[in-house]
Amino acid sequence: MMKTVLAASAVAVLVAACGNNDGAEAPVEGPAVSSAESPVNPAIDTEDTSEKAALTPGANSFTEGQAREAIEKQGYTVSGPLTQDAQGIWKGQAARSGGASTTVSVDYKGVVTPQ
Repeated sequence: MMKTVLAASAVAVLVAACGNNDGAEAPVEGPAVSSAESPVNPAIDTEDTSEKAALTPGANSFTEGQAREAIEKQGYTVSGPLTQDAQGIWKGQAARSGGASTTVSVDYKGVVTPQ
């Protein structure tokens, strides 16, 4: 008998606790989440700057073959040997399909920049 009374009172407490609490929350002003047009974290720059970035001098651990691959991945065809200057930047002549030959450089970060 005592178990039945305790079980019934536990059920009554749970039902009362889970009741309708529509007026219990304060109204929310403004959007609850950011809109899709605004960036989630504006502190992170997600703009692709691989071709706009200035070359960064530094100790380059690329071989000539690796620098050539980086240039070719950007759509260029290397037309001669690459040379490395005193700042560690690889330079050589290359052209995109149908385009004129230009000097292309690769810095230690792998950034390919036409000049």
